[in-house]
Amino acid sequence: MAINYSCFIEFDSKRSLQEQVREYLVKAILEGVFSADEALPSCRKLSSQLKVSRNTVSLVYEGLADDGYLISKPRSGYYLSEKYSLRLEEVEQELDHFEADNPSNAPNWSHRLKVSTDQFPRIVKPSHWSCYQYPFIYGQPSINDFPLAQWRESTRKVIADPNDHGWLCDKVDKDVELLVEQIRTRVLPQRGIHAKSDEILITVGSQNALYLVSQLLMDKHTRVGVENPGYKEANNIFSLAQAQLHPHTVDEDGLMLNELSPMCDYFYVTPSHQAPTGVTMSKQRRQDLLQMAQKNDAIIIEDDYDSDSNSEWAPLPALKALDKDNRVIYVSSFSKILAPGLRLGYIVAPEELIYELRTLRRLMYRHPPSRVQMEMAHFISQGYYDSFLRRFKDNTRQRWHEINQAVENYLPDCTRLAKGNYCNALWLETPDQISSQRLASRAAQRGVLIETGYSHFMGQQQANPETNTYFRLGFHAIDKALITPGVEQLARALGARLFANLLLLDAPTPRQLPWRFFIFCLENQ
Repeated sequence: MAINYSCFIEFDSKRSLQEQVREYLVKAILEGVFSADEALPSCRKLSSQLKVSRNTVSLVYEGLADDGYLISKPRSGYYLSEKYSLRLEEVEQELDHFEADNPSNAPNWSHRLKVSTDQFPRIVKPSHWSCYQYPFIYGQPSINDFPLAQWRESTRKVIADPNDHGWLCDKVDKDVELLVEQIRTRVLPQRGIHAKSDEILITVGSQNALYLVSQLLMDKHTRVGVENPGYKEANNIFSLAQAQLHPHTVDEDGLMLNELSPMCDYFYVTPSHQAPTGVTMSKQRRQDLLQMAQKNDAIIIEDDYDSDSNSEWAPLPALKALDKDNRVIYVSSFSKILAPGLRLGYIVAPEELIYELRTLRRLMYRHPPSRVQMEMAHFISQGYYDSFLRRFKDNTRQRWHEINQAVENYLPDCTRLAKGNYCNALWLETPDQISSQRLASRAAQRGVLIETGYSHFMGQQQANPETNTYFRLGFHAIDKALITPGVEQLARALGARLFANLLLLDAPTPRQLPWRFFIFCLENQ
């Protein structure tokens, strides 16, 4: 006799009916919904309840039988296989004789921690950023711009070849040779870098690369020169390795050497587009940094995080390209331009260092997923990557001109370091020391999402009112047609803050207040 059970599924139009029916039935089987000695609903009955064709239900039942969930009995129907016939309630009854959880007997994990991660605050980015009408968020490329068809074709090539299933095998500590070769011959030369295969290591993103380097080369005696403002997570990684951080101010030419520079064992820099200001390090500053490193036996860690997305017509070559003494460790990533979820990057360094990094990586996670490496290798070798880069750079230039013009028109009082660069975000400073946190709050009420900049500064500077006046505008996640209207709304929010500051700082008389409000409305209508 078939079990009398009512089934209901709220179908998603973006997924196939078979997939959703199967998912529903598997969940019901595992939760013990169906009786062990009764047949599941017939194809006719279930199709009627779910309002799908009998053929759809029949195919799902056959698939579940092939995979061992069900047993087909002629003229009787489908039954649970023996290993799924035990209901969850029966399993729980078997465990009843065990003592219930006793929190007092649980270990105190806070006492066992050797390192507290509370000291490494992360850069907060709202997970619901896409809900904003004007999301000026950095590091989130437009999902619609991802080359899905070409990536799907690369995936098909990897899994369709019956003679090559190398991505299923454990490579221990080896990388996919084809990807290493594509990076060596197609990607690095674009940045002026020439390397051997043994000088390249694949990582799960540039941040992972920095972690590997820091764990291998840094301890409590290590002094690292870092940019200020700079990339917060890099500073956290170096601090986790107990390194001492020496801040270096950034101006319109990039990192400025100072009295602490000769004491540094390492320098961490983002010369192509400084994070977060977007400034490009000048040729003279690059030479000065290389000479400082050579003179004091220091090493430079170059994070070329947006190397391939650099939309300048004639970008400067990487700092690594100028390195004649093997003093530059080069780090880059495919994730920034293609998709943050891809998590694929690489390190270029002397062979002896790569050997040690490879060993450390093996102890952590052996190697990045071979399938992802092979897909990326095919994506590059088939010319899809170069084609995507051309479209991406054209799109970036259009977006940059749009936001650059909008900022000049609507935010003329906001200053910025990088004015002439095709950077992937704008780093701005509010006028009259207006708090960027308060500005962000007011902007959010208008559907505008911006990123405050104070967290990019080091230590006590975060509490400095001057560092609380910076904010960043990304322009890849937002619809291109909404860039100018979004900046206009941001300007209105800024105007409201300016008026509030005017009231607080200048303390107008009751007679002056209506006139000031009238002038403010005229200027911000």
